[in-house]
Amino acid sequence: MTEFEEKMRPLVAEDLAQVIAIDERNTGRSRQNFFEKRVAAALKEPKQFVYIAYVRGGDVIGYLLARLQEGEFGGARTIAVVDDIGVSAEAQGSGVGRRLMEELTMIIRKKNIDEIRSQADWSDQGMLRYFAATGFQLAPRYIYERVASYLDQQVQEDDLEPMEVDYSDPSGDDPAALSRDRVPCRSLKKEDLAAIIKIDHKIMGFDRSGYYARKMDEIVEESGVRVSLVAELDDHVVGFVMARVDFGEFGKTEPSAIIDTLGVDPGYAHKHVGSALLSQLMANLTVLRADCVHTEVGAKQLALLGFLQDNGFSPAQSLSLTRAV
Repeated sequence: MTEFEEKMRPLVAEDLAQVIAIDERNTGRSRQNFFEKRVAAALKEPKQFVYIAYVRGGDVIGYLLARLQEGEFGGARTIAVVDDIGVSAEAQGSGVGRRLMEELTMIIRKKNIDEIRSQADWSDQGMLRYFAATGFQLAPRYIYERVASYLDQQVQEDDLEPMEVDYSDPSGDDPAALSRDRVPCRSLKKEDLAAIIKIDHKIMGFDRSGYYARKMDEIVEESGVRVSLVAELDDHVVGFVMARVDFGEFGKTEPSAIIDTLGVDPGYAHKHVGSALLSQLMANLTVLRADCVHTEVGAKQLALLGFLQDNGFSPAQSLSLTRAV
C-alpha cells in the first residue's frame, strides 16, 4: 500500500492500539477495557460482529464496531447495532464515517439483514448530524433509565457489601438484601439456561434457544461485570433479568448497566417477581457504583413501559435510531 492509498478491511487485534488512541483523542478519556472486551468477543464469535477498519497507508484512521443481534429487547429479527464509530481528528470531515457506514450496509445486505440501529445522546449534535446524513431516523422505541439506587429507601449505608463482592458467584449474594424482597433472587448460573428458555417460550410463543445460549456466553465471558439474576418460588425459577455493567457502548464514558432481557413465568404474574428482580439488581448495582441503568422498549409495549415507570424508570436523554437497508 502506498503512503496515501486508502482501503477498508476487517478490523483485527493488531489495530486495537490505534483504535483506542483515536477514541481517546476524540473523547478525552480512555475506553481501553471496552475495546479490548469487544475485540476479544469478535475474535471468539466472528459471525456475531462486523468490525471495519478504514486504513490510509499503514494507519487506521477510522473504525466502525457493529454487533449482529437477534432477540435483544424482545425483538425477533436479526439487526445490526452500531455501538461505536470513530474517525481520527485529521481525517474528520473527509467522508470516512460515511464510507464506513456504506461498507457496513453492503456487508449486512449479503447477510440478509435489513435494519441498522444505534443510539445517540440528544445533545450530541455532531453525532446526530452524522446519523441523519447517513439515512437514520428516529426508531419507534424508547430508551428508559433510572439511577442505580436501592428501591427500598430504608436500607442503611451499613448494609452495603464491600466493593470486592463478586456478583457472578451465587455465593456472593447478600442474604440480608435478598430477604428484603418478597421473592428470593440469586445470581444466574449456566444451569438456569433451560428454565429461562422455557419461561421465554411461554411469553413469546416461539423458541429462542439460540439467542439465550449466546446471551449466556456473553454474560459469563464478555460482560464487564455480571449482575444477571433469577427469581425462585416453589423451588424453581419463575423469572429472570439479564443485565451487564459495561463501559463504553454508544460513546458513554461512565459505567452503566444495560438490561436487555426480563421475563416472568405467566403463571406467577402479579406475585411481584419482576419488582423483586429489579430490587435486587438495583441493590447489587449500588454496591458496584454503577451510575444508572438503561433499557430499550418498543413504543407499543405499554405494559412493560408501565412496569418500568412503576419501578422508577423514566425516558433517557438518548434517542433510538434506525436505518432500513
